[in-house]
Amino acid sequence: MATKKKTAEVDYSMHEKIVALYELQKIDSQIDEINKVKGELPLEVEDLEDTVACLNTRLGNINREIEELASLTKQRQREIDEAKALIARYKEQQDNVRNNREFETLGKEIEYQELEITLAEKRLKEYAGAVKVKKANLETTENEFAERKADLDVKRQELDSIESETADEVKSLIAQAEVAKAKIDERLLAGYNRIRSKVRNGLAVVTVKRDACSGCFNRIPPQRQADIRLGKKLIVCEYCGRILVPGDEI
Repeated sequence: MATKKKTAEVDYSMHEKIVALYELQKIDSQIDEINKVKGELPLEVEDLEDTVACLNTRLGNINREIEELASLTKQRQREIDEAKALIARYKEQQDNVRNNREFETLGKEIEYQELEITLAEKRLKEYAGAVKVKKANLETTENEFAERKADLDVKRQELDSIESETADEVKSLIAQAEVAKAKIDERLLAGYNRIRSKVRNGLAVVTVKRDACSGCFNRIPPQRQADIRLGKKLIVCEYCGRILVPGDEI
């Protein structure tokens, strides 16, 4: 909002805008150099953070699965206990039956409960095997989590140390960049950022050196160089699309 207001209040000439773009480029290049010191650390930290988060989620899932198996184990054990209690009661009732039909009916109930016990015991063995596998998986994942977490702590500490050492300088450069941006209208600034994101080394504004673009090293015609020196309009390299400024200080 501050940039919009300032550019609206002051009618900067195209030459002033070009000078501001060049200053902004120099400032951004300094910030780029500082960021190079970090190397791949930011990406490594980000990757490790993602890995640790995924491993943490996996640990949570494994623990929930083990808890579910423990709950199922208790449920099957209760079913076995209930079936055994029913069998004991049916056998007691068989001792007091009045005819063979009642005896046979109770016998079928006993067989059914015995079958339920057999099935539940089979399930218990399956649960025990699954728990064993999941606990082994849990231990492996916990070890991997601990290793990745330790790596993350080390990388994050390195990154924090670099950022701490350069924080004041970066803050100062950002403030200088804001001053330069205040002289550049939104359309030019958007174009600058678009070029910067596409070209090598983030150089969107380059000088003319030895009659050539210092970005792509293609020759710049004399008349075009004269127009660049006048600074009355924005001129870009017809080969690489970078914004061109005179080779001497502008």
